[in-house]
Amino acid sequence: MRKIKVQLSEYNPHWEQQYAFEQNEIGKALGDSAIRIEHIGSTSIKGLKAKPIIDILVGVRSLDEVLSFIDALSKIDYEYVPKLQFKDRRFFRKGLWEQGTIHLHICEYNSNEWTEKLLFRDYLRAHPQAANEYAVLKNQLASKYQFDRSTYTKEKEPFIQMIIQKAKML
Repeated sequence: MRKIKVQLSEYNPHWEQQYAFEQNEIGKALGDSAIRIEHIGSTSIKGLKAKPIIDILVGVRSLDEVLSFIDALSKIDYEYVPKLQFKDRRFFRKGLWEQGTIHLHICEYNSNEWTEKLLFRDYLRAHPQAANEYAVLKNQLASKYQFDRSTYTKEKEPFIQMIIQKAKML
């Protein structure tokens, strides 16, 4: 089995344009079922290095709705990945397997999952020093776990949780 390399790219302003295009397409596909659509993850933080994967968060009324989205989202090239079914969100991807260019996370609007993803993003946007610390950590982890994406992701979690706790205190 081929391992996917963790490769960070310099910030690319095109990521915002790519997100805007996908946001529009997802909005049309899901209609009123999508309460809100947000750009999250490192590509949503200006100046931050990132894996060149656009992470999009869609807030819906209930996760029970998600199975009814599969057909509409497949028409705009999103594939449902049931094996990555998390307790509080559902996952779709766009692009070649394990080389996706878009990750679509669907969760209940205003749930803990929704709130924490936005708290983390907004804190890094407002606190460049924290974003810089995150960049340093990501570089170290990408070097250490360059062929182990799941460990790379897991090792970022303590920092992410620390930032979420700081953001909650504001």
